[in-house]
Amino acid sequence: MRFELWAPAAQEVELVLDAGRVPMRRSDSPRPGWWSVEAEGADGTRYAFSLDGGDPRPDPRSGWLPDGVNAASAVVDPSLFTWTDQNWAGRDAHGAVFYELHIGTFTPEGTFAAAAQKLDHLVDLGVDVVEVLPVSAWDGPWNWGYDGVSPYAVQHEYGGPEGFATFVDACHAKGLAVALDCVYNHLGPSGNYLAEFGPYFTEKHDTPWGAAVNLDDEGSVEVRRWIVDNALRWFRDFHVDALRLDAVHALVDDSPRHVLAQLSDEVAELARQLGRPLSLVAESDLNDAFMVSPTAQGGRGMTAQWDDDVHHALHAWLTGERQGYYADFGDAEVVKTTFEEAFFHAERFSTFRGEQWGKKVDRASVPGTAFLGYLQTHDQVGNRAVGDRIGHLLSPTAQAAGAALYLLGPFTPMVFMGEEWNASTKWQFFTSFPDPDLGKAVSTGRRSEFGQHGWDAEDVPDPQDPATKEASVLRWDEVDAEPHARMLAWYRTLTGLRRAVPDFAAADLREVRVDVAGNALVLHRGRYRVVVTLGEGADVEVEGSPLEVVAQFSDGPAAELLGEGVRTSAESVVVLRVA
Repeated sequence: MRFELWAPAAQEVELVLDAGRVPMRRSDSPRPGWWSVEAEGADGTRYAFSLDGGDPRPDPRSGWLPDGVNAASAVVDPSLFTWTDQNWAGRDAHGAVFYELHIGTFTPEGTFAAAAQKLDHLVDLGVDVVEVLPVSAWDGPWNWGYDGVSPYAVQHEYGGPEGFATFVDACHAKGLAVALDCVYNHLGPSGNYLAEFGPYFTEKHDTPWGAAVNLDDEGSVEVRRWIVDNALRWFRDFHVDALRLDAVHALVDDSPRHVLAQLSDEVAELARQLGRPLSLVAESDLNDAFMVSPTAQGGRGMTAQWDDDVHHALHAWLTGERQGYYADFGDAEVVKTTFEEAFFHAERFSTFRGEQWGKKVDRASVPGTAFLGYLQTHDQVGNRAVGDRIGHLLSPTAQAAGAALYLLGPFTPMVFMGEEWNASTKWQFFTSFPDPDLGKAVSTGRRSEFGQHGWDAEDVPDPQDPATKEASVLRWDEVDAEPHARMLAWYRTLTGLRRAVPDFAAADLREVRVDVAGNALVLHRGRYRVVVTLGEGADVEVEGSPLEVVAQFSDGPAAELLGEGVRTSAESVVVLRVA
């Protein structure tokens, strides 16, 4: 088989196999700086590269690192994967119900195979897309996934590349699409050898992680190709349906054509070739719909983007928290603005950022489904000091109200694993770096960060302690027990309504309206109203004569229909159909 490597500055490159070293030839094909050689190899063959007599290093495009990120790569032959999804037609991201899960803590086993055994739960929940947190190889047995150092390799402990392919095939067999979280804006701190091979990084730009990935400096053509080829590989070889792109605002690129636009156009072409929809979902902090505008119109061409303003508006209103980036949120009027306009910080001053932020969305051309709305995410739970979920902060009814608003709202909804049954487990920040000095630095840094916000160090879980990861594993034995079963039934009711009632799937933001009066908030969705009364009951005037209560969640007596509204006797959320 042919082994290839891009190493433009090397004078000598050797392929390192178990049988010995094989000199490589500088072919300058397909572009300058490439080396190649033919040698004996097959699926599973261990190999590495040595530059100018240096230590063997894993392949920057390694598909498998079964012995760890500091050891040799292993050949992966995708043609050996077994597929049964020949009739899978795909699923576009717009309007789909996403479910964000972390393979390592979704089940006690923490593997693709174990996660596949829980797919019926997701089908019954009404999920359309399973969004998997990053699986690219990192140093250590467990991690959130954002410390990956080999974007092409699938973490061995999860089941490796074959395990992931089998998981995707199992999802498709259940009618579930798969989205994979990909991190292209930085690499982790341990096991990253890219700089030895070529100019993968540049000092031209700064990022929170140090030197930026090189997208516009000398050698950037190959680095961009390394990113785009990686994305295409997940779609083509692993049959995934969507990619979630981490923190794309940190992909600093001053090129005439941004790397996201390049990626969008090449993914669109691959979708045409494969005959099924392929989606790109960006995490962006910019609050600018150019991210989801077509590349032909100067946009980035993303299918959809995360909308943290939806989370912040709901979270701050429901919990009363105002610290940090919640400073401008909390009022019901902010919820109204966010649901009607998609962004709250849209040409408005952001106290947290100290400047005017974002741009208004052209609601006539951009649908609500271009934005993902949610009540929880891995970030918004795990980046809290102790990883407490929304259910640890609110009454069940308040959580049920938040869920009704985003699951029946105009956005593409996303549920965070365990949210649907108000899981008792927290989801905390954890790492497992083998290097004791790095591990100590991570632990100390985490506790110091929250110490500056008034937390006692001993109250902040140690990321390196295995108990922190274990405490984050979902407890499936509680799903059918109360009060969890009641919350799960509510989420199933909401996703069922979204699927069965066209008004709840409507995406035209111009048709969205929210009324606020006292402790009541009313979301208009066609001929339906989602009525929330926080803290206590209220008589709520509703436009359109109420005909029936479609669904309700409350700790008090059932809601009572009035001539021009509804009466709740306690904190409640009520879904009404009106004339």
